[in-house]
Amino acid sequence: MSELQLGLVVAAVTIAVLLSGAPVAFCLGLVAIGFLLWSEGPHALGFVPDIFYGALDSFALLSIPMFILMGGAVASSRAGPDLYEALERWLYRVPGGLLASNLGACAIFAALSGSSPATCAAIGKMGVPEMRKRGYPDGVATGSIAAGGTLGILIPPSITLIVYGIATETSIGRLFAAGLLPGLMLTALFIAWGIFAAWRSGYQVIAADVRYTLRQKLEILPKVGPFLLIIAAVLYVLYGGIATPSEAAGVGALFCLLLVIVIYRLRRPAALWRIAREAMREAVMIMMIIAAADLFSYMMSTLYITQTLALEIAALEVDRWLVMLWINLFLLVAGCFLPPVAVILMTAPTLLPIVETLGFDAVWFAIVLTINMEIGLITPPVGLNLYVINGIAPDVRLPTILWGALPFVLCMVLAIVLLCLFPQIALFLPTTLMGPTL
Repeated sequence: MSELQLGLVVAAVTIAVLLSGAPVAFCLGLVAIGFLLWSEGPHALGFVPDIFYGALDSFALLSIPMFILMGGAVASSRAGPDLYEALERWLYRVPGGLLASNLGACAIFAALSGSSPATCAAIGKMGVPEMRKRGYPDGVATGSIAAGGTLGILIPPSITLIVYGIATETSIGRLFAAGLLPGLMLTALFIAWGIFAAWRSGYQVIAADVRYTLRQKLEILPKVGPFLLIIAAVLYVLYGGIATPSEAAGVGALFCLLLVIVIYRLRRPAALWRIAREAMREAVMIMMIIAAADLFSYMMSTLYITQTLALEIAALEVDRWLVMLWINLFLLVAGCFLPPVAVILMTAPTLLPIVETLGFDAVWFAIVLTINMEIGLITPPVGLNLYVINGIAPDVRLPTILWGALPFVLCMVLAIVLLCLFPQIALFLPTTLMGPTL
């Protein structure tokens, strides 16, 4: 059996095991150990503990639980509703302003929490009912929040980009810098579509009794301003080379906890323990996937599948953009079935050698991959954000939410096309701040 045929067998077995519904980490570990036993014999089991430990023996991994804790502290408070309220007060007179307010609040809250489901839940609980009350169609009201929540895995600080950096040994600082402009561009595309759709369809409704004075607009800013300063400070120390991602994440988590305690009076030990417990649970889940994916990558390399695939694709006499198109289609399909962290850990170590052989930049590819994962969050059959919004508005049917999110999927596809045509959208900031890649 050739290496390519063996690779197809591994892919088929992996898909079958993943469809069993077992946790992703256990599925990847089981498949890796099974093929290692088949190829190397029982003595291969001796390598498993070393590989697991080696995958987690990285100082950079400390940033993951710290950023999760930072996001958990924000998500447990009223920061999301306050962000929504602040933007709504400033944009309520703009055509489609309520939609723009929701999307802007999603972008900011996503950067704070780093979690797409948390963003959907926090902003959607206020935004969806308010838009429906103002006359926005159900699909637009729900689909816009579902799409806005996906920004959490692109706008830094992003857990997804951290995982990609660890899996591919790419600078996390560069990845954060590369994600900023595309994240803002995608937010602008979302808002532009929302305002255009409001103007075209005429469903922008401004209640006659809704008026905000300048004082009302300013009085809520002290609640949300400190959180925005934390984001700015974290990005500044990372881009300026003042601190490592782990150090910046630790300080950011500490200050977010202090802010929710002081501003939102979240002082009960039970509430603080719940934040720590949920952060620990999510961090352990991600760590287990990282370790199992490293074992899976070791198995693929031992069987010489990854190297053979890279060499075969490099030898093909086809345009490199055609190969990139097929890679994007593969990522889109994978993102529809698996969570972003699992897709990145399973595919990035295999795809990156191919991408670099074709002459593409690893940092640029990280942003393209992440936007593909964003699309997966609002497309069935998994489409986690769709189900979160459906839980907020159970009287709105799931197909209605999906059709409402579809225009934003097209915005993401447009963003990928723009990144392909103008890669400097992603590469300008990391090159300017940190110099060219060596």
